[in-house]
Amino acid sequence: MIDFEIPKETAELAERVRAFVTEKIVPYEKDPRLTVHGPTEDLRDELVELARKEGLLTPQAPVEYGGHGFTHLEQAVIFEAAGWSTLGPVAMNCNAPDEGNIFLLSKICTPEQIEQHLVPMIEGHTRSAFAMSEPDGAGSDPALLSTTAVLDGVDYVINGRKWLITGAEGAQTWIIMADLVDVGPTLFLCTGDTPGIVIERVMDTMDRNYVGGHSVVLFEDLRLPASAVLGEPGQAMRYAQLRLAPARLTHCMRWLGAASRAQSIAVDYAKRRTAFGKPIGEHQGVGFMLADNEIALQQARLMIWWACWTLDRGERGRHESSMVKSSVSEELYKVADRCVQVLGGIGISDETPVGMIFRDLRAFRLYDGPTEVHKFAIARRILS
Repeated sequence: MIDFEIPKETAELAERVRAFVTEKIVPYEKDPRLTVHGPTEDLRDELVELARKEGLLTPQAPVEYGGHGFTHLEQAVIFEAAGWSTLGPVAMNCNAPDEGNIFLLSKICTPEQIEQHLVPMIEGHTRSAFAMSEPDGAGSDPALLSTTAVLDGVDYVINGRKWLITGAEGAQTWIIMADLVDVGPTLFLCTGDTPGIVIERVMDTMDRNYVGGHSVVLFEDLRLPASAVLGEPGQAMRYAQLRLAPARLTHCMRWLGAASRAQSIAVDYAKRRTAFGKPIGEHQGVGFMLADNEIALQQARLMIWWACWTLDRGERGRHESSMVKSSVSEELYKVADRCVQVLGGIGISDETPVGMIFRDLRAFRLYDGPTEVHKFAIARRILS
């Protein structure tokens, strides 16, 4: 039997989250510290303290570290509520890349790495970066990894250039993927002040809701001890998939919340704005766009819940998460586009958050793999 009822405790927490985001976080959307490169560190710290006071900081963390130990399905409900403002996940410390990095570190860290890196992240005191994408190497095809790690005595020396590294500027914890010579792709863990990490520049991008933006980073003779290896040498691709399958879904959850907010704003405007003798929502062209949005939002929600249910059953969920990521990212972008259209001229301005949501949802179609790569993986699976 299929049951779509949300457990009472989860529903009540989602209501608390939605009220917190609406009352405490939405007003910050006009704060000048929300820059073209994302929220400043100062703004992030202020938002985190608000969530801490409400007992809503890092709710997805394992129980042993003070979190709720949510199932994936419970996360879907809570993260959607947090995403009502694009700053909501920043405040609650459940935004990318930290949310996915916390998940990965909680699975494969040593006790020493947990104490140094994971606990401060869960407590909201530090941020992280996951350095994989390269300008001429790893990206949609991680097999093209060109950053190298060489064993030199008892240390590893890493050289290479990465780009589009979210949150690099100011990140205190770094997860670095490099091709360990004679072994294979390996993850390394270090602090952001380690000599050899050079942030060359923060890239100008269309989205602006990730602290630190997206950077070009040079690893220049970055020397790390053997204790910096994260997990087992040569297993980086397996760990990346461990991280990415649920991370694709949490992106979808958060952006479902943002798209629902855009729809709410468009619906309210369509009720108030009159043209040609009646509210524009009563004109079929506008009404149909809002109806299409409502259908798409519910379809996205149910797809997310289905994939979460799959993961909660103990399955790997790679195929399911690829289906959800490719479908949901495309449909939510269309939702935001229609909301801009309903709002007319005001939709392309910053008078409402809809324009910002639209830009971020366009970028979301590329996060954690573009639609085309996921469809390629889906096709390969069904043809095998």
